[in-house]
Amino acid sequence: MSWRPRPRSWAWATEVNRFTVVYDACVLYPAPLRDLLMRLALTDLYRARWSDQIHEEWITAVLRNRPDLSREQLERTRSLMNAHVRDALVDGHQSLIPALELPDPDDRHVLAAAIKCGADLILTFNLDDFPEHVLASYGLGACHPDLFLVDQLNLDAERVCMAMRQHRASLRNPPKSVEQYLVTLEEQGLSKFSEAVRHYAAEL
Repeated sequence: MSWRPRPRSWAWATEVNRFTVVYDACVLYPAPLRDLLMRLALTDLYRARWSDQIHEEWITAVLRNRPDLSREQLERTRSLMNAHVRDALVDGHQSLIPALELPDPDDRHVLAAAIKCGADLILTFNLDDFPEHVLASYGLGACHPDLFLVDQLNLDAERVCMAMRQHRASLRNPPKSVEQYLVTLEEQGLSKFSEAVRHYAAEL
């Protein structure tokens, strides 16, 4: 299921570049997926949004599991994300948090940020943490990144392939062949997307 639910017309929203997606921390944790999502955010296929608390979650998780990385390095990534994706940072949503109910109370800040910025979708691996009936009451859906990226590919393959081509070209330590790049994406939990995009391998 690529949508839960579809509260607005996909075609209408993307046509005016107002379809808004909040990135949950879990999709920003793996560097290959984070980098691809950043490049896609710059294509204007949709508007990407996040908050300082979402930033803090993925940075804390990376530091916990990657002692070879420093907070300074990740803070630089955070600053670059905020600087390059226009109007991405959501603020002023904190007052909404206490009234929200989710299976894990620690996820309420994500929903609050989505409500505050008028998002259409929360992009997350953890769909069970954002029940359909709760999100529907706020006109929101939730989507796994694998199916979301397949939707983006079907919507505008040219722009998706451009973002992927730029992403692959940036990988120099070591550089990756198209096949190695697609395997890397598959390892991020993007099996359907990596399979679908093989049809465009010559464009990558």
